[in-house]
Amino acid sequence: MSTHIRFSRLACSAALIALLAACSTTTNQVTVNPALPEVVAQADEGPLVVLPLSALPESQARPLAGKYAPVAWSDLPGWASDDLKNVWSIFLRNCRGLVRPTSGNLAGPARAAPRAWQPVCAAAADLSKAPQGENLAAVRTFLQTWLQPWRIQGADGKPAANTVTGYYEPTVKGSRNRGGVYQWPLYTVPTDLLTIDLGKVYPELAGKRVRGKLDGNKVVPYDSRAAFDSKSNKSAAIVWVNDPVDNFFLQVQGSGRVQLTEGPEAGQTLRVAYADHNGHPYVSIGKWLADQGELPLAQTSMQGIREWAKRHPNRVNEMLNANPALVFFKEEVITDPEKGPKGAEGIALTAQRSIAVDTNYAPLGSLAYLATTQPASTQPLNRLVFAQDTGTAIKGAARADFYWGSGDEAGALAGRMKQTGQMWLLWPKAAGAPSAR
Repeated sequence: MSTHIRFSRLACSAALIALLAACSTTTNQVTVNPALPEVVAQADEGPLVVLPLSALPESQARPLAGKYAPVAWSDLPGWASDDLKNVWSIFLRNCRGLVRPTSGNLAGPARAAPRAWQPVCAAAADLSKAPQGENLAAVRTFLQTWLQPWRIQGADGKPAANTVTGYYEPTVKGSRNRGGVYQWPLYTVPTDLLTIDLGKVYPELAGKRVRGKLDGNKVVPYDSRAAFDSKSNKSAAIVWVNDPVDNFFLQVQGSGRVQLTEGPEAGQTLRVAYADHNGHPYVSIGKWLADQGELPLAQTSMQGIREWAKRHPNRVNEMLNANPALVFFKEEVITDPEKGPKGAEGIALTAQRSIAVDTNYAPLGSLAYLATTQPASTQPLNRLVFAQDTGTAIKGAARADFYWGSGDEAGALAGRMKQTGQMWLLWPKAAGAPSAR
């Protein structure tokens, strides 16, 4: 995930469709977390603690661009047949972010209003009111009792339909030390990188950030990928990866798992999570290859790019440097292999239950219901999901990026997914229409 822009996954996830060629005309995706929460969420483990309403002071509402119409649960396609296995544990984990007090910082994504969710999460934490997680009928009853579905509509007042893409957490092979085939670094955040919140200086620019560095007494744009690589005082590499294309697409997704194959940690797997980026716009290397006459645009898939790199090892850096954007990482220990990277809410993503959204329409942390189809298929994919991530290409009413999980199979599904879908927010009944802070 994640991330995570968190460049919330540099992901042009849809694509990995014609891979990265499709990303060429937008700032695509980069689901890289624009900013992890200003207040750290509760730990994933241990009992859910919900503060009383008196400890959640009212904060100024953030306007949402969406229009919402209340509907019946029976209006949700396939709701009655959605297998809610493991949903209760995800719901409890999601509540840890939902009931976190807001700081009023407008630089991050819009969050679901904590006071709206406090009664629901308090009931979930109350053993006398909460269902047993394995009792799926009771979980469904709890959700239907406490929540109201609201259909997201477009500006024209009609049900919104939009693109649903997919993203995933790649798994690559790496080494702590550079040598042999391990020549492609994943860097930590450099000490000279500045992130400037413009909204703190100019209120009308709330939510806008720039990245740069000091040059004397001036702030200038930060180093491009090529310029950073040529520096003698680069930041440390967490690991060195054995394949330049794997390295690149891990950066595109914003986080990944690294299987260590050498040294005392051989056999262990660690996570590299998005930490920051250099502020440069993403440029498609697939389109660069096509523009150079190296590959037809239709062949700029991940495999096509990898095969080109093997045939032209002396031009790999030239290809990679066509994209000036560079992602920096931090290392995380994987305590539960079933949990994904942390999304923009600071909560671990769950395969096939977490999505990235445009928080102008679906505030971060919202429960939602997604009606779409399986990748490259007309088979329905209808399920309850959690809006736990963001992405710079995820824009508009009912737009979603579906997190498929980790590894090659998840990557194949994500790469094929570019479907049409609709979305409903599942909001606390007592709170009225969806709102954000």
